[in-house]
Amino acid sequence: MDYDELRERMVEEQLRPRGINDRKVLEAFTTVPRHRFVPEPYVSESYKDYPLPIGFGQTISQPYMVALMTQLLGLKGHEKVLEIGTGSGYQAAILASLCSKVCTIERDEHLYERAAGLLPELGYDNVSFKLGDGTNGWEEEAPFEGIIVTAGAPEVPEALKEQLAEGGRLLIPVGPRLTQVLVLIERKGDEFNSTSVCGCVFVPLIGDHGW
Repeated sequence: MDYDELRERMVEEQLRPRGINDRKVLEAFTTVPRHRFVPEPYVSESYKDYPLPIGFGQTISQPYMVALMTQLLGLKGHEKVLEIGTGSGYQAAILASLCSKVCTIERDEHLYERAAGLLPELGYDNVSFKLGDGTNGWEEEAPFEGIIVTAGAPEVPEALKEQLAEGGRLLIPVGPRLTQVLVLIERKGDEFNSTSVCGCVFVPLIGDHGW
């Protein structure tokens, strides 16, 4: 399969028409080999417009949703970003292409080990991995200019808000287990301004401050 062509088509047919227009974000999606983050039975579907199972009850998100959340972070290149829910590692690889450092947390040991081995192999050496409960954040690495949560939460964990830097942005799906609203939170001093972006469906966020 011509994966370069498939990535180009993904960008031109799925991302640009839906308003993904950040040049650096589009370049990242053209470059990062999504097929390397998908289990073998689904490799032929890697660049399709829907999520795919990655095992252990988890999924790799639809390319558009990954792009939308990434674009909303508004990354300039110097930021440290926290990701809650490493999963396949694809979102971390996209972020690693766009910021200074990615700190990513995964609660499932199998997914953690797979991603922690794959990303360095692909040359993403600015990613730190942690096995644990992402709803508590990563206090030792805080503050973060960006935080992205790749699972649906019943409410926004306070720990994540506290670890957000001044002017930072937090993206998180919030709502019931079966359907959520993607929420953008921006920190201004001690105030947190919240904006509802769109409806979405993510796997549940499990942990002390999740389900």
